[in-house]
Amino acid sequence: MTTLIEVRDISKSYTMGPSTVTALDKVSLDIAEGEFVAIMGASGSGKSTLMNLIGCLDSPSSGEYYLNGNLVSEMDDDDLARIRNKEIGFVFQTFNLLARATALHNVELPLIYAGYNAKERDKRARAALAAVDLEKRMLHKPSELSGGQRQRVAIARALANDPPVILADEPTGNLDSVSSANVRDILRDLTHSTGKSVVAVTHDGHFAAAADRRIAIVDGRIDANWQPG
Repeated sequence: MTTLIEVRDISKSYTMGPSTVTALDKVSLDIAEGEFVAIMGASGSGKSTLMNLIGCLDSPSSGEYYLNGNLVSEMDDDDLARIRNKEIGFVFQTFNLLARATALHNVELPLIYAGYNAKERDKRARAALAAVDLEKRMLHKPSELSGGQRQRVAIARALANDPPVILADEPTGNLDSVSSANVRDILRDLTHSTGKSVVAVTHDGHFAAAADRRIAIVDGRIDANWQPG
């Protein structure tokens, strides 16, 4: 399998007053094309920091990070923004949908930033909503959708630009058990049907159990022996 994400001895430290806090300490991992990976750990373990680095939302203090063959750990802000738009789709716990926009328009948003014309935006957005079984709800606004449907719109938005990587931050955190299972199955099936890599931060043991691999972060390091409490 082709390696899509390569993290080599990544560390991230923050200065907080007179103290320096190390959020990640020499973490190394590979994630293959088409792999579904769950990142787990207690609050403050460093898993969200790792997600931000993989998502090019932050830069490491040291170490190297390659995404799709590109050394992104040394890129400037403009290049990181381009990589985020082209290579990564984001799914958030709180959906982050525009309240007054339809599902279709919400999914079109990243395509506007990517420079697609109106016809192509509409085509791609409709296809993405169809992929999450929302063809009949695409003209509804978020307030007219259930929590599970809103998260499926968010997944469609992440898919619209056809990125090789989907990053999901607690994607089932605000959902009931039935909606959680539906979102989990959609993300898992994406890896099989499209070859995309899905990386999810989660506290949901059932969600994590469906992943191809689980990575536990404890005190800023990968812990192969960690078990959820």
